[in-house]
Amino acid sequence: MTSSSLWQPLPLGRLELPHRLALAPMTRNRAAPDGTPSELSAEYYAQRASLGLLITEGTQPSEDGQGYVNTPGAYTPAHVEGWRKVADAVHEKGGHLFIQLMHVGRISHPDNTPHHRQPVAPSAISAEQDIYTPTGPQKTPVPRELSVEDIQGVIGEFRHAAASAIAAGADGVEIHAANGYLLHQFLAPNANQRTDSYGGSIENRARFVIEVARAIADEIGADRTGIRISPAFPLGGLDEGDTEAVRAQYRYLVGELARLNLVYLHVHHLGDDELLRSFREAWPTAVLVVRYGRDRDGIAADIDAGLADVAPLGRFALANPDVVERLQQGAPFNEVDPATLYTGGANGYTDYPVLTRA
Repeated sequence: MTSSSLWQPLPLGRLELPHRLALAPMTRNRAAPDGTPSELSAEYYAQRASLGLLITEGTQPSEDGQGYVNTPGAYTPAHVEGWRKVADAVHEKGGHLFIQLMHVGRISHPDNTPHHRQPVAPSAISAEQDIYTPTGPQKTPVPRELSVEDIQGVIGEFRHAAASAIAAGADGVEIHAANGYLLHQFLAPNANQRTDSYGGSIENRARFVIEVARAIADEIGADRTGIRISPAFPLGGLDEGDTEAVRAQYRYLVGELARLNLVYLHVHHLGDDELLRSFREAWPTAVLVVRYGRDRDGIAADIDAGLADVAPLGRFALANPDVVERLQQGAPFNEVDPATLYTGGANGYTDYPVLTRA
């Protein structure tokens, strides 16, 4: 039996959500080579519109922001047209679309980008990660350190991408400041060894994230701007220090972001509930929480505990376009096929079966 708390409506900025579920952002590598979302992507997201709030896969704000092959962009007229088809399809089915803006920073390889240039990062330190490229796995190279002027340029790219998302008909954007990518890299001492105003102290390491959030909120409205963080997540070779160091960094960051009155805070949570509780107390709007390893009975646990307002679903929603109906009926879930997660085409993307209707 699914907790009744999941089925309460929730105002979210300019939207009214029908319940407390959402689609978590998941990379699927189904865009065209130039980053334009495909017709298949419109079908994929529309299939999941009953989740109410759909947060898209990571979407690069520029050529430098791309890390993987066949990921979508939001910076050219073709990208806008592609996303418009997705937004229209989702809206037609009654859902709402937030496009996640993701600059990968050093988690990239020249073979995966349109310009084949060296990746960029807060400091010239390789992530030392294996990354898939068209010729097979390769190590991420040493990135080029962004100058202060470059950083202002990247902030401008985020602003332009957010405007492009709204021009395409999206209801908002999510800033990806998590999971080892560029904004997260600025927060991590082992990836950010700068000695200027963007490195060193807690305040300086948080500066870039805050400036990106402020620029996007100024461009499209704070009530259409969410942000995702993942405290202490060691993805992409990041090390943010011990528990107290992580708490100090993120309490400062979340406190400063709270002043912007963004529409939501999305936490990819590793289990420090004391830290999560401090976010809940500091944050003025909605908090979304994703945890690894939840079973269907645990989906509402953070909502019931007062730690979250929304529970985004990843793998459950990936394999079950009608996951809302399945939860309401207590019906079994389809299982994810790992072999088709990133292979392209409809297989393992839009062909998961739905419940047979009488």
